[in-house]
Amino acid sequence: MPFATVNDIEIHYRLAGQGDQTIVLVNGLADDLETWAFQEEDLTGAGYRLLMFDNRGVGKTSKPAGPYSSQMMAEDAKGLVDHLGITGFHLIGVSMGGMIAQEYALGYPGDLRSVTLGCTYAAPGPFCSRMFAVWADMAPILGVPFVMRDVTLWAFTVDFFSQRPGELAEFETAMRYLDQPLPAYLAQLAGVAVTAAARGHPRLGVGHGRRRPRLPLGASGELQRRRPRLRPPPRKG
Repeated sequence: MPFATVNDIEIHYRLAGQGDQTIVLVNGLADDLETWAFQEEDLTGAGYRLLMFDNRGVGKTSKPAGPYSSQMMAEDAKGLVDHLGITGFHLIGVSMGGMIAQEYALGYPGDLRSVTLGCTYAAPGPFCSRMFAVWADMAPILGVPFVMRDVTLWAFTVDFFSQRPGELAEFETAMRYLDQPLPAYLAQLAGVAVTAAARGHPRLGVGHGRRRPRLPLGASGELQRRRPRLRPPPRKG
């Protein structure tokens, strides 16, 4: 798989599909590009090209000393798409990737056709801040894989545990053997607290994530509140 030199680091990435429109997928905390394994076939089958990559600190991408920030990782994404000559794309971010996607949309609205945010926030509140603090305390003692196995308990529904035991076992095994060094994990973990809303970004109109941010979408930079729907590109022939 290829690498790109961006912002003094080596970013590991993969392009898949042959579509005229590109979707850039941004991972969450401690996730590498294999996070998208279950979405890749459906999205490429719908006629899209995909760009997937490992954020700094995880997978095969460089793991420089931290802490990181969501803005820093958005700049990594910007450097990568510029390196590949990709513009006018759909941006999808989940969890920490959603925070990175918000930073990207605020900084570079002209690059985007749409933004989709999944299971994320504008800034951490009291609950998430305490949860991250607990993880940061646990990881040096119990190890990163043990802490990430805890994700299983709150990332899935009760029905998932009872009805999909095979996938549950697969997920838990992947978390058990997660290969992310402790310093890089803690650097990424610090980044989930340093978001545009937490900094009181002027384009949001509020500080500390008290209201849903207004994200500039599309080449015009028009502020929109709705989440755009992703439609398959027209078939050729």
